[in-house]
Amino acid sequence: MAAYLQWRRFVFFDRETVREPSGPDGAGAKPFALPPGIAVCDSGRGSLVFGDILCGARRCQIWFLPRSLQLSSFQAYKLRVTHLYQLKQHSILVSIGEDEEGINPLVKVWNLEKRDGGNPLCTRIFPAIPGSKPTVVSCLTVHENLNFMAIGFADGSVVLTKGDITRDRHSKTQILHEGSYPVTGLAFRQSSKTTHLFVVTTENIQSYMLSVKDYPHLELDTHGCGLRCSSLSDPSQDLQFIVAGNECVYLYQPDERGPCFAFEGQKLIVHWYRGYLIIVSKDRKTSPKSEFAGNEAQNSDKQVLNIYDLCNKFIAYSSVFDDIVDVLAEWGSLYVLTRDGKIHVLQEKDTQTKLEASKFMLFRKNLFEMAINLAKSHHLDSDGLSEIFRQYGDHLYNKGNHDGAIQQYIRTIGKLEPSYVIRKFLDAQRIHNLTAYLQMLHLQSLANADHTTLLLNCYTKLKDSSKLEEFIKTSESEVHFDVETAIKVLRQAGYYSHAVYLAEKHEHHEWYLKIQLEDIKNYQEALHYIGKLPFEQAESNMKRYGKILMHHVPNETTELLKILCTDYHASGGNEGPGMLEGKKANSEEFIPVFANNSRELKAFLEHMTEVQADSPQGVYDTLLELRLQNWAHEQDEQIKEKLHNEALTLLKSGRFKTVFDKALVLCQMHNFKDGVLYLYEQGKLFQQIMHYHMQNEQYKKVIEVCELYGNQEACLWEQALGYFARKEENCKEYIAAVLKHIENKNLMPPLLVVQTLAHNSTATLSVIKDYLVNKLQKQSRQIEQDEQRIQKYREETTRIRLEIEELKTSPKIFQKTKCSICTSALELPSVHFLCGHSFHQHCFESYSESDSECPTCMPENRKVMDMIRAQEQKRDLHDQFQHQLKCSNDGFSVVADYFGRGVFNKLTLITDLPSGKTATTIEAGLQRELLIHTKRST
Repeated sequence: MAAYLQWRRFVFFDRETVREPSGPDGAGAKPFALPPGIAVCDSGRGSLVFGDILCGARRCQIWFLPRSLQLSSFQAYKLRVTHLYQLKQHSILVSIGEDEEGINPLVKVWNLEKRDGGNPLCTRIFPAIPGSKPTVVSCLTVHENLNFMAIGFADGSVVLTKGDITRDRHSKTQILHEGSYPVTGLAFRQSSKTTHLFVVTTENIQSYMLSVKDYPHLELDTHGCGLRCSSLSDPSQDLQFIVAGNECVYLYQPDERGPCFAFEGQKLIVHWYRGYLIIVSKDRKTSPKSEFAGNEAQNSDKQVLNIYDLCNKFIAYSSVFDDIVDVLAEWGSLYVLTRDGKIHVLQEKDTQTKLEASKFMLFRKNLFEMAINLAKSHHLDSDGLSEIFRQYGDHLYNKGNHDGAIQQYIRTIGKLEPSYVIRKFLDAQRIHNLTAYLQMLHLQSLANADHTTLLLNCYTKLKDSSKLEEFIKTSESEVHFDVETAIKVLRQAGYYSHAVYLAEKHEHHEWYLKIQLEDIKNYQEALHYIGKLPFEQAESNMKRYGKILMHHVPNETTELLKILCTDYHASGGNEGPGMLEGKKANSEEFIPVFANNSRELKAFLEHMTEVQADSPQGVYDTLLELRLQNWAHEQDEQIKEKLHNEALTLLKSGRFKTVFDKALVLCQMHNFKDGVLYLYEQGKLFQQIMHYHMQNEQYKKVIEVCELYGNQEACLWEQALGYFARKEENCKEYIAAVLKHIENKNLMPPLLVVQTLAHNSTATLSVIKDYLVNKLQKQSRQIEQDEQRIQKYREETTRIRLEIEELKTSPKIFQKTKCSICTSALELPSVHFLCGHSFHQHCFESYSESDSECPTCMPENRKVMDMIRAQEQKRDLHDQFQHQLKCSNDGFSVVADYFGRGVFNKLTLITDLPSGKTATTIEAGLQRELLIHTKRST
């Protein structure tokens, strides 16, 4: 059986007869008929073109049939039209015909867009004769660029016209080929900038390269074909030259023969249309005719028109016609012209209709591959293709062909829900198929975390380490899975090295460190990895894993922390360009890392205080505590002394001013005596210093403290006296020293001293004898001085009163001769005051602030008046305070309120007398003011 008979047959075209347009009455239209005598035809530029022969009185015409079926024509030749070629990209028609009897063919080039007397413009006419010997033209072809035209002859010659074929002046004609066999087909092939001409005769096939000088040629085969039995395919078949013999159809490239198809039967016409090969052949029931007799009328013959899809290997349409003249393609359809003048149109069905019709039959016969190829060739959308793949996969799966089924399911990725496939292959025996599907799912970046987990579990169950490594060790641009999920699965399955590789490559630092520290226990490598991280990530991971690392690699961890907290640069160069200045972390935040590692902690803290003086306060606090602990527990005296000095030096560094209380507590906790005393001194806690010595019964130290700080805090002597007074042992020496200072500074009343010492059973009267005698002597001298001062004030008061009385009863004589301001001789007008001062009037006006006051006495008078007003205000305030104190239920709150308002603050102007002045002086001042007031009134 012939090969083509095994091809599936479909009906992808609808056949109809072209009918004339319906009339106004709507009556049924009759079939459209062409004029008789049609000999040749072609199509293009929106029309079917026909050429006829001289028929009776009608001249030889070229006819144009547009889509509206309105025929038009013009006379091109007088006798006959033998060949027509309508260019597809230009409105140029090339015709060959005869104007007289004999062998004298003429080539005419028509410009259909230009008119000459109502007819197309003929731009060129020249005879079609190869050399000087007339011969019959057998075929014609024209290049679409209008630069080449080839004419084949029955004597085996081929004439090539190169240049502008529409003009004589711009073209050159030459004989390209000569042979002994008639030329039956010509075709130009343009690929990039290379132009080839295929020449086929009844006995051979040749290819000419027209882009090269001298036109080199190559014989492709030693058999040919009949007239109109060759054609050029479109780019879908790589522009191959098709030659149809009686046994096979051959396809040719310019330099070699391509595939062939065993289509038996005598071929009459061959065309290429939209990826289809159209072959008109004789019906097998008829007797064969001559191969070179395609132009002769054969009305009695039945002819078969087959439309082949060479890619998918099926017959798209097949039908029998009566004596086909030619098959034309225009307006998206095929038009079959028969000898009786009728035109049959073959309209290709739409893609969906073809696929639905074919799929039903193909699926029923399980011809899925053909269905897939058919769908692809008709550019079916991805959804439709996916459905075919699914059905094909289901068919193979049901047959037990799981390998084939999974390949079809893989082709549905992106359209079919993956769970549909995964459920079918969850059986352990089909894990290889499931792995292949999941791999492809990841390669197309359509996998989710669950798919990644499943794929990795498949690898681990299969123990396929090579595939597992191939899967995870892809480049960054080819990662098609969720990295974190993969790390989790690998870790859970015990593939630690693979998990670590993924974590490091994709910078999942947390997972890398977890696996290294918790699973592999490679602490050194984990620490080295942290040192390569950017600053922020290195800092956070040291806070998280620092304790573990400190426990296992303390020295290396301490060194990394030193760098991290001073001048950190990632060793892996991950900080990015321009990061010249290192970053530093807060060293105080890493102190908890050193739990149970006091030696490393001490080294770290000392390093921080040395290289970074502005370290956080917590660093200094911890270092102090650490040094105090070491000092307290040390047994070696030399080392203990060294630690003592280190701790005291740290205290004296001035870093504990803001945390004084904390440092003091630390020193007290560890009984660090020198530190406690130093902090007391810095905090001016003199009483605490003395109490510290009192607790340790260091009597000399108590006296020394009073001597050092007694001037700043006088109560120290009083406390010292009370301390010694409470001691039952003999402290007469120290009591005498204290009493001497109290006496010199007049710090306590004698009675209070006696009461204080009365509690001491060892303190006899002899201890305070000298103190009491000296005190009584001083008081006696003070009494004598006060009595003398009183007597003086009384005498002065008597004198002032007499003076006042004299001013009241006797005239005042002004005897001053000089001005009290400028000391110049007085001149009238002058101003005199009762106080005895006289002034020039102009001097008085210049210096006086008031007309009623003496400029000389005014400052002293104002001081006296201010004192009087202050005493009056104080007296009123005292009365108010006493009243509130008596009436209040909470007397302490009243006192506190007055203290807060500053009432009891010491005012020097009001209460503190200048040295040498007593109450008698104040009284004299008041009397003087009274005298001045009386004089002014006078």
